[in-house]
Amino acid sequence: MAAASAILSPETLKEARRRERRVAWRHTRVAWLFIAPAVIMVSVFLLAPVVLNIILSFTKWQKFTGLDKFAGFANYMRLFAVPYFSESLANTAVWVVAAVVLPLAVGLALALMLRNIAFQETLKSLYFLPKVLAPTAVGAIWYYVYAPHGVLNSVVSATSGTPFDFGWIYSPATVTGSVIVTFVWQSVGITMVLLLLGLAAIPKDPIEAARVDGASTGQIFRHIIWPLLLPTVLVVTILNVAAGFTTFDLLWVMASDFPGKRTLSLAVYMYYESFSNGAWAYGSAVAVVLGAMVIAVSAILALIQARVERSIR
Repeated sequence: MAAASAILSPETLKEARRRERRVAWRHTRVAWLFIAPAVIMVSVFLLAPVVLNIILSFTKWQKFTGLDKFAGFANYMRLFAVPYFSESLANTAVWVVAAVVLPLAVGLALALMLRNIAFQETLKSLYFLPKVLAPTAVGAIWYYVYAPHGVLNSVVSATSGTPFDFGWIYSPATVTGSVIVTFVWQSVGITMVLLLLGLAAIPKDPIEAARVDGASTGQIFRHIIWPLLLPTVLVVTILNVAAGFTTFDLLWVMASDFPGKRTLSLAVYMYYESFSNGAWAYGSAVAVVLGAMVIAVSAILALIQARVERSIR
């Protein structure tokens, strides 16, 4: 540019800069035209409802009254005064941890088992099949598995030789575990596929070199496969965290008859207070807390993922 400035006159340089700005503005305008539909859709159907929900959480809106009355932080203070919220919060924590750890552990075991065996595609399809089903359909199916006279109790009765009619989804001690098993059954397929993709991207040369040097299978997994697979594991973890926090339909369908169903998770508690109890402003406050938790945990995991990727590079 310095050499060009020495040759061209100031007027020519000004005209060239003006032309560059016009071309840049034209490109920017075309880019905005392409992304405008997506920006409008996200603004109307995502950002606007979120902002509206936050505003409603500071009102006294209940059923069709109180929308114009400002409540301040009363709805948020009520969260910590109502025992149902603390119970649903604790249950959500258990649910999220299980939704992350169990699908990851089972999916990783399946991925390691399937990556070098025959009929891999057929087995992958079988394990992935539950993910294709709607959560409401899965919940209805497993509801009859856990029913007092359902499949599970029939198997236990046939095995033990004595009648067994335990209500798995009617007992506070087993309802969360029962739904978690169903969630793992449905979500382990997508976890396995993502981990298989991560395993396929790992170069074979370091593994073969380690085998030549006498490294055991455990040492190869710990020092080579796991560090290189960690970015994919973190992606799977972020997806499972979001799913664990926001899962509603599976819980609602399976445990619809559970007496304390509002305590199953924050998502169920939010729905119950908003639509069954008519406390829409209070339900909005629950939704704000739930959304903040999802964003915070996802942001922390994203930072960890970025640091891991930088360390690998």
